[in-house]
Amino acid sequence: MADTTAVNDQVTDSITEVNTETIGNSPALAMGNLYQSVSQALGLAAYNATEAQQQGNILGQAVTSKGVQLILEISA
Repeated sequence: MADTTAVNDQVTDSITEVNTETIGNSPALAMGNLYQSVSQALGLAAYNATEAQQQGNILGQAVTSKGVQLILEISA
């Protein structure tokens, strides 16, 4: 210890241990946050891809229906 103070040595040791644990846990917590962010972004990307595919299918059905309707009108 550097200088003698009026603070109890147990208090100083306790604070030192807490600070060391906090510094030791920081990389794991940062990676956990990164994994959560990446998994949420990938989930949203998959959702958006599915939604776009569904909208494309609806558009294709509408175009097909309109094309059949025009063919039937020409034949009549």
